[in-house]
Amino acid sequence: VQLQASGGGLVQPGGSLRLSCVASGSVLSINDMGWYRQAPGKQRELVAVITSGGSTNYADSVKGRFTISRDNAKNTVYLQMNSLKPEDTAVYYCNAKVRTTDWRLVDSWGQGTLVTVSS
Repeated sequence: VQLQASGGGLVQPGGSLRLSCVASGSVLSINDMGWYRQAPGKQRELVAVITSGGSTNYADSVKGRFTISRDNAKNTVYLQMNSLKPEDTAVYYCNAKVRTTDWRLVDSWGQGTLVTVSS
């Protein structure tokens, strides 16, 4: 199973970015999908998670600004980030709990995409 994240970049404070992450390989189904981030010198933290049924949960720091969504037919999770702040600067990682075609449950991570919020 591979996760490929994209959409990071440089944006000014107050701007928006949309991250995408697609799962490929021996995917039978996907349970939770989520986004985490790690800023320089800090531990990785949960940003948002979405269940297979569409229930969502967000870190307090991003509530009202970020929206997580998924397209189950495309095995893809998105993170719409609005009103970005310099403190949102981090490497963003996608995560998926994948049931494989041989019935293993795999905790899969993407390679990370850098988001830089700066003027």
